[in-house]
Amino acid sequence: MSKRGGSEVFRITGARQGLADDVRGRQRRYVISMTVRTLSVIAAAVLWNVERHVAIVALALGILLPYVAVVIANAGRETAPSLPSTFVPTPVRPALDGAKASADGDTERP
Repeated sequence: MSKRGGSEVFRITGARQGLADDVRGRQRRYVISMTVRTLSVIAAAVLWNVERHVAIVALALGILLPYVAVVIANAGRETAPSLPSTFVPTPVRPALDGAKASADGDTERP
């Protein structure tokens, strides 16, 4: 196996989720949110004369949930802070010209 000089090396373990999977997940969260909203509006209509406090809470949820669902769905792709960097710097090879490093960092030639 030969190494190519100057090429960058990337780690696949830190790769993000694919774009299609990300969009599918955001769509699924949006549909779930809208289903909960629909159920809460129906519950508010059914419970209005029976349990008015619960109906008001359900109605408030039905009013606020579309805004929250759209903000979450349009949030876009996020980077995960716990994942390691995907870039691995190319290791620096030591000089083979016989130079010695002194204690203060200067180099001396023999």
